[in-house]
Amino acid sequence: MPRCRERARLRREKGICCGGLATTTPTESAPDRYRYDPADPTPAVLGMPQLMGSTRKSGEQVLAGRDDVLTYTGTPLVADLDVIGIPVAELSVTSSLTYTDFYVRLCDVAPFGKVTHVSEALRRVTGDQPVDTLITIELWPTAHRFKQGHRIRMQVASGAFPRWDRNLGTGEPIATASAMRIADQEVHHDPARPSAIVLPVMATT
Repeated sequence: MPRCRERARLRREKGICCGGLATTTPTESAPDRYRYDPADPTPAVLGMPQLMGSTRKSGEQVLAGRDDVLTYTGTPLVADLDVIGIPVAELSVTSSLTYTDFYVRLCDVAPFGKVTHVSEALRRVTGDQPVDTLITIELWPTAHRFKQGHRIRMQVASGAFPRWDRNLGTGEPIATASAMRIADQEVHHDPARPSAIVLPVMATT
């Protein structure tokens, strides 16, 4: 089956807090910022099922209300888009810490607002100095059709607890660590430091 790679870049849209996705070259823009606190880790959506008759917020509502999640949503698709394979996130990131995590989630947003989880992955980054680099994150393999009129969404955070252990930011073993450090994170999306989600798209004939 013939396939091609579709590169959707992150972009900042004026006047709104959320970013967008586009296949065009990025323009000059300031990075998006958030603060990750391991004492209040970003929750994993798949760990928050909605019970019948329950008044609890859904996982999507919980993430929408948090300041430690960046959301980038594309425009409605003009035709069906079949994604088969391994999506790859390319993120130009900066962190105040040497030890930190970056989590990426790929979603399908229907015209009436329903969000379908498609794939995700988390990468732990370590080094000798605070993180300031381009990282690649391979998401779990998927086979999903984004239907005409739907929108592609990517979310970036630094945790998905308890699906992944929280990163305490110190580099100490998680089982014996006694301290936590807050991470100030930046995701860049300008011409010099672009970020993108690369999708393995089935080529049309």
